[in-house]
Amino acid sequence: MTHTSRRPGRAWIITPGLRTDRFEAARASGASVAVVDIEDSVALPDKQTARTASEAFFAVPESPACTLGIRMNNLTTLDGINDLVALAAYTARPDLIVVPKVESARDIELVAAALDADGYTPDIWALIETPRALNALPEITHAPRLGGVIFGSADYAASVRCGLDWDALRYARSALINAATAANIPAIDAPTWELDDPNALRRDAERAKELGFYGKGCVHPRHVKVIDDVFTPTAQEIAEARAIVAAADASGGSVTTVDGYMRGTPFFNRARALVAEADQSS
Repeated sequence: MTHTSRRPGRAWIITPGLRTDRFEAARASGASVAVVDIEDSVALPDKQTARTASEAFFAVPESPACTLGIRMNNLTTLDGINDLVALAAYTARPDLIVVPKVESARDIELVAAALDADGYTPDIWALIETPRALNALPEITHAPRLGGVIFGSADYAASVRCGLDWDALRYARSALINAATAANIPAIDAPTWELDDPNALRRDAERAKELGFYGKGCVHPRHVKVIDDVFTPTAQEIAEARAIVAAADASGGSVTTVDGYMRGTPFFNRARALVAEADQSS
């Protein structure tokens, strides 16, 4: 069964759950999704402190300008179970739950069963970051409550013992995109870890977009604009798509040429999708 997910925006920022001093900056960063993390960025002795402190991330007096989420701990750990108990009791609740180390659709079902309530059904996203997860992608991506998938490059590379460069992780990214597209859900690429190299960030974002990712994570507010710039369709791309749609209409859907290129049904469909997206966001 394929399903249509709610699609949040392109740039996702993640901030440690213990750094309450950074909460406002994350919410005001311009990212479409701001996620507070109580998993990898928090040491084991500090989990409960982060779990308690993170509720303040969602306690904002007015409707936030972005989607607010939390990355909980792995469901195969006691901390993951404690997270679900705590999240169910939060007065201010996250819009979105990021579930790490997902290796089964059952993980998504468990989170939904624990947290869904009258008037509250959070968007649930799976972090895909292990070889077993890649093998189970067709099952995971068709979980009925799954909103989308996120690539966890650092954990995947550590598990496989491969490099973090683009070529080393191309297969994993491609497999994730293929499975997500088959299930009609968006995929978000992992952050770029070089904090002070905007060229590296832009290059990675352009590669991710070319591969089919819907957006990209980041760990610093200054990365948000670059990601938005790369993933937001340009005026030229939209104009070219409109020209292809016009040519398709003029040809009655038959193969035709546009600016010296042969164009047929696959190009027509892609152009119509881009035009629809542009019109919806305008």
